[in-house]
Amino acid sequence: MSSLVQSVDWLAIAPPTVAAVVGLVVLVADLFVAESRKPLLGWIAVAGLAGAALMLLPLLDADRSTFCLVGDTEVCSYTADRFTLVIQFLVLGGALLCALLSVTALKDSGKRLPEGEYWFLFLSSAAGAALLPASRDLATLVVALEVASLPAFALVGLRHGDRRSSEAALKFFLSSVTATAVSLLGISFVYAATGTLHLNRVAERIQHVDGQLETLAQTGVVLTLVGFAFKTAAVPFHFWVPDTYVGAPLPIAAYLSVIGKAVGFSGLILVTVVTLPSYADAWAPALAVLAALTMTVGNVGALRQRSTRAYSAVRLLAWSSVGQAGYLLVPIAAAGYSDDPEKAVGSTLAYALMYGAVNLGAFAVAALVGRAHRLNRVADYRGLYAASPLTALLMGFFLLCLAGLPPGVIGLFAKVTVFAAAVDAGLGWLAVVMAVNVVIALVYYLRWTALLFRAPETAPEGETAGGAAAPHRLPAPLTAALALTGVLGIALSGAPQLVLRFTETGLF
Repeated sequence: MSSLVQSVDWLAIAPPTVAAVVGLVVLVADLFVAESRKPLLGWIAVAGLAGAALMLLPLLDADRSTFCLVGDTEVCSYTADRFTLVIQFLVLGGALLCALLSVTALKDSGKRLPEGEYWFLFLSSAAGAALLPASRDLATLVVALEVASLPAFALVGLRHGDRRSSEAALKFFLSSVTATAVSLLGISFVYAATGTLHLNRVAERIQHVDGQLETLAQTGVVLTLVGFAFKTAAVPFHFWVPDTYVGAPLPIAAYLSVIGKAVGFSGLILVTVVTLPSYADAWAPALAVLAALTMTVGNVGALRQRSTRAYSAVRLLAWSSVGQAGYLLVPIAAAGYSDDPEKAVGSTLAYALMYGAVNLGAFAVAALVGRAHRLNRVADYRGLYAASPLTALLMGFFLLCLAGLPPGVIGLFAKVTVFAAAVDAGLGWLAVVMAVNVVIALVYYLRWTALLFRAPETAPEGETAGGAAAPHRLPAPLTAALALTGVLGIALSGAPQLVLRFTETGLF
């Protein structure tokens, strides 16, 4: 009689496990640490995320799988391959940068953010986000998605006595719960039609579904895609993004803009390219249309932001993130038309790494300016170069990377790879739409960049001038976040080919 006990490859599951364990340690430690020593919890969280990221190093040269079916080691629930490691690197590295921003934000919050709960929720969400790209069955995929999402709801609304925060959390919660319900219904239909939850078996069986179940399978595919479109903030499921980013603590807005997107897009890739390649004629055109709509609505929304409106800097970054989500969708759609879907998926991962590094850098500068200007308007960045030259230069570099202009070579390189994926797949019309949107985005990115180097406005007597108020004091955690994102962006601009080499997925 064969044993039903599965062996566990602890090294393969180490990255999300370390993050989860450190989250539990922080939660327990919060009960015993004196109020004056609560900031130590933040540094424990930072160390835990750094440790989780370091656990990726032993996994670089081998594909490892665990939680496999007894007697069939090819059918597993958890796989640490190159695709998994790239997304886990983005998730854990991005979470580490957001944790550095959070250390300063918690210190400045005046006890309105409870530190123990904050760090437990943050680490729990990061653990779920790191688990998702390794998921190779639909049940694990859904569990990972919810472990990543549920703590994020609470983090958005965690600030005590803040009405905007509560409203943002409610909008985020309602939209995500709807997405989850739709996804679960779709997944249940797919399971009913195929009789399995493992992705590779679903991919095999869904091609030969009984005629009576074919409509059920097709409905399941559509509902699953709609659910993940919510998670990626694709139009028309993007309505929660601007208000949620404005209402959330700024480090959590940064977290949602990068790690939240990594979760949605990695799940979308696993569901479409890996699980449902035989339905590419259905999901590929749908994703192409979604990509065109998303980038257009996002960039037009960013273009319409008034620089003097309260929180316009965060709103502009929010709309920009919607536009960037459209670019990220392009190679996934192209994978459905391409003879080399692995290369197309690699283009999405390359773009996601570029976007993650420079967008977190832009949020780090926004966090710094927000300490001096509570309303964080785009107008508050005028004359930033006069007050803090290095910060202004970094912000300008990050914005040019997002725009795809030199010296932000990595941004240009990432956009070219996405263009190439669309053209190679025969999606010339989508490449044209993307080109138009890149031009639209140039307007608001360059407008903001130019503002950094303009002469500061003279403030009326008794008021503080814009960006030139006083040199911005750089707390150590913010300095570290800015330095890491700046060095990463500059290094990759010098050797952009490293990104494509790193993002060769090995999914197939």
